[in-house]
Amino acid sequence: MSPLEPLEASSGASRSPGPADLGIVMTGGGARAAYQVGFLRCLARLYPELRIPYVTGISAGAINAALLASHHGTFLQAVSELSGLWGNLTVGDVFRTDTRSLAMNVVNWLRQLASGGIGRPRLVRGLVDTQPLRAFLTEVLHAVDGELTGVKYNLDRGRLNALAISTTSYSTGQSVTWIQGNDVELWERPMRKPVTTTMSVDHVMASAALPLFFPAVGIENAWYGDGGIRLVAPLSPVIHLGARRIIAISTRYAASDAEQAEHTVHGYPPPAQVMGVLMNSIFLDLLDHDALRLERLNQLLDDLPEGSRGGLKQVRLLTLRPSADLGKMAGQFEAQLPRAFRFMTRGLGTKETRSPDFLSMVLFQPDYLTALIEIGEKDAAARVGEIEAFLEAETD
Repeated sequence: MSPLEPLEASSGASRSPGPADLGIVMTGGGARAAYQVGFLRCLARLYPELRIPYVTGISAGAINAALLASHHGTFLQAVSELSGLWGNLTVGDVFRTDTRSLAMNVVNWLRQLASGGIGRPRLVRGLVDTQPLRAFLTEVLHAVDGELTGVKYNLDRGRLNALAISTTSYSTGQSVTWIQGNDVELWERPMRKPVTTTMSVDHVMASAALPLFFPAVGIENAWYGDGGIRLVAPLSPVIHLGARRIIAISTRYAASDAEQAEHTVHGYPPPAQVMGVLMNSIFLDLLDHDALRLERLNQLLDDLPEGSRGGLKQVRLLTLRPSADLGKMAGQFEAQLPRAFRFMTRGLGTKETRSPDFLSMVLFQPDYLTALIEIGEKDAAARVGEIEAFLEAETD
């Protein structure tokens, strides 16, 4: 896989900072979040000075959101740095892959399961050790004592209105959205709770902590994991913050009816197949459902007289989805994984399915990630006219 081309503004690029009501939603999917970077690369070529006042991230999308919201430079410069981050990322930058570390985690899991709750077996917090990811994020996000100081820098200069990162509280079962912003009005919904905070590496780590696979993260005397687990309305935070024009980048391939009916595994499904289906339902399906609800609400409001809308306003939504199945692609790159980790994933059955969706979420390999970025950039380029019309349209 060839390295990514240097990111430069295209000829005739707009110097417009973009609409003041613009928000972006970047969802989860583990390594699949590299696809989002491809869309951002195309967008940055078109609008190198673009400002996105409302930035929200869920799961691995929180990494992209945190860098965009905390970067001191232009949108083009921020996306260029983000491209370098994902284009050079390796599994070893995310979690320990040495045989001893992986074997000890598996052994400790077995001991805990076999203990029957008797005695004090060593508590296992995840299948892998993610200390490398913490060190990596601390460096690339230029954190100071864990704090993402760039967020306050951009808030103080009016370049950002709010950053929101969603997590799931394992202590209460609630979906908790952490917010750092100016003049934020909090909202309350059943099992969904917003909390104002000073954003840190811990919030990003928690949001991206794949359940059971990555350890939970302690924040303010509670434990938090992946933000996609309980967030049934991924568009909700950015709308509550004030965005009326939303770009949502999904990492789920929109399969045709015939493709959906295909069997990706024959015989009894291996654990990897079950885990892939489960993670797809948690991290990838909800955005499509939420987008459909928003579309129906917009249609309803369009049919109502202005005075009968109860103060509700239409929200424009542009959703981008992959033109290729990112899960099926993962199988082409699996052989490059570190030997010990590859041994473990194959033990879960990743070679027994034609669509190893679980593998695609942990396949932090430069060749796979670069391929996803290139697909995202190509998909966005195919919709340039729609993107420009979306950003430049007059508000209602």
